[in-house]
Amino acid sequence: MAKKDKKVTNKENNKDNKNKKSFFKGLKAELKKVIWPTPKQLLNNTVAVITIVLITAIIVFVLDFAFESLNKYGIDKIKQSIQTIESTEGENSSNTTTTENATTNTENTTTENATDTNATEETVDENQATTENSVE
Repeated sequence: MAKKDKKVTNKENNKDNKNKKSFFKGLKAELKKVIWPTPKQLLNNTVAVITIVLITAIIVFVLDFAFESLNKYGIDKIKQSIQTIESTEGENSSNTTTTENATTNTENTTTENATDTNATEETVDENQATTENSVE
């Protein structure tokens, strides 16, 4: 049985060697079919790729810088405007309270004056009626 094992192992090794040889033969055949660029074409294509990469990098850098500046200064301006509004509202709230009190006092005074005016008109009307009655 030892002879059979050796024969099987030898056959497997022979197949592996044939597969490796056929692989490299196929690889060599395929590489012969490839159309390789000339040195001039290689240089032109390399320059084109590097140029496109540099242009793209510049565009990305400019856009990044622009958006960062807009974001930074835009947010700062928004913060300042919010702080200004809040401080104005804080001052206005105390002024508003004072204004509301003044408005309420003015309304009360106006109402009192209107009531006084109505009472005065009623008194004048009564006096006129009395005077008319006495004249008749």
